[in-house]
Amino acid sequence: MAKDKDIKLNGISASLKHNFFFQRGGRAICFPFVFIIFIFVSAFHYQKFMRTTVTILLFLLILVSNVPLLAQKADKHKNEPDTTTDNLLLEKQWSLGLQLNTNGWGMKFLKGKNITALKQFMWEIEFSTYKEAKEVKSINPYYSNSKSFIYGKLNYLYFIRGGLGFQRILNRKPYWGGVQLSYHYYGGFSLAIAKPVYLYIMHNGTPSENPTDITIEKYDPNVHTIDVIYGRASFLTGIFNSTLYPGIYVKSGLDFEFGTRSKNIQMLEAGATLDYSPIPIPIMAYNPRRSLFLTLYISFSFGKRYN
Repeated sequence: MAKDKDIKLNGISASLKHNFFFQRGGRAICFPFVFIIFIFVSAFHYQKFMRTTVTILLFLLILVSNVPLLAQKADKHKNEPDTTTDNLLLEKQWSLGLQLNTNGWGMKFLKGKNITALKQFMWEIEFSTYKEAKEVKSINPYYSNSKSFIYGKLNYLYFIRGGLGFQRILNRKPYWGGVQLSYHYYGGFSLAIAKPVYLYIMHNGTPSENPTDITIEKYDPNVHTIDVIYGRASFLTGIFNSTLYPGIYVKSGLDFEFGTRSKNIQMLEAGATLDYSPIPIPIMAYNPRRSLFLTLYISFSFGKRYN
């Protein structure tokens, strides 16, 4: 029994010895705190986002504090540690992810390859929606069957991103499972797609059974007052009139990977993305066009490692 305890203690000691936090000391420990401070500072520049930002941060804090429990539940039917073969360094990986951000939602695909045991070269493709903080749904109060619309909204905005970057492991999982902490930074090409808003417009003051009394028109704030708007038109209306705005983006965040199998990726991610368009993009009427778009996000990804 004493011999078994000595072996276990030696294994834990060896794990701690190779732990990034013990190797790099304060610098590694300070990084998450610097990142969190960055998120709060960024959020204060967008006061309308504060409620959503605080909610996401609190959710992330609760979720991260319970990651070991999530790992146990996810692996309750396959909780055996990796075999010797599985513990070999797998050079390649891919993952799919869904994300929730302060301005909408998105999805992404990542693929990468190991440069060293603790550093991976990655490339990603991502789609994300963007909702302006000033958007408020309205209805025409004079008609009970009118459709909802966002008064003053000129364009729906979407981002397609493609970029390259690196992922750096701060704390590798022990062979029996646990949490692996890493950070990443990406950058690359960003394409903003602005789809114009089309509305049902009344011309005779009241909706009639005659279809000519209500027409579908592109929203013009100088012509269409709230009294003549009957509701939003189909989303597909005017999709081929969308405008493209090429730009660039940068992205950084923390990754929390959990589970017992190195070849299976189950990962939570939290970070920030900044898009820049050299041509300012109109979103809301009577508001200046914007070139910078900051979003905070959390995401869940799953994938595989292989050779």
